[in-house]
Amino acid sequence: MTTDTLDEAFERVWRIADGLHLPELVRSTTHGTPSLKVKTSFIGRLRDKDTFAIHCPLEEKPLLMENVPNIYFETDHYKGWPYVLMHLDAVSDAELAHRIKLAWHAKAPAKVRKAAATQ
Repeated sequence: MTTDTLDEAFERVWRIADGLHLPELVRSTTHGTPSLKVKTSFIGRLRDKDTFAIHCPLEEKPLLMENVPNIYFETDHYKGWPYVLMHLDAVSDAELAHRIKLAWHAKAPAKVRKAAATQ
C-alpha cells in the first residue's frame, strides 16, 4: 500500500479530528502511517487503510469489543496495551469524534487540558 493510499484513508480521521478544535492536536506519522498526537504524545494511528488504532483505557477495551464487535477489536499485537482497533467503515463520524476526544483528554498534558477547559 502506498503512502498516498494511507493519506487518502486518513483524510476522514483528520477532518473529524481537526473539526474538534482540540488544542495541540496534530497530524503526524507513527510507524510509517498517518497518526494523531497531542503535542508529542501519540493518541492514534492508521494501522492500514481500513483500521484505526486509538488510545483506550485497558478496562474499557473488553466492554467496547463485546458490545460493538462490528467496530471494535484487537489483534494479538494490541493485547495488554491501552489501544483498541476500529473498523473505519463501521464507525460513525460521531463515534469516531467521541473516541478522539476521549483519547485527547487521556493523553494531553494537564496544562493543555486546562487551557482547553477555559476556551
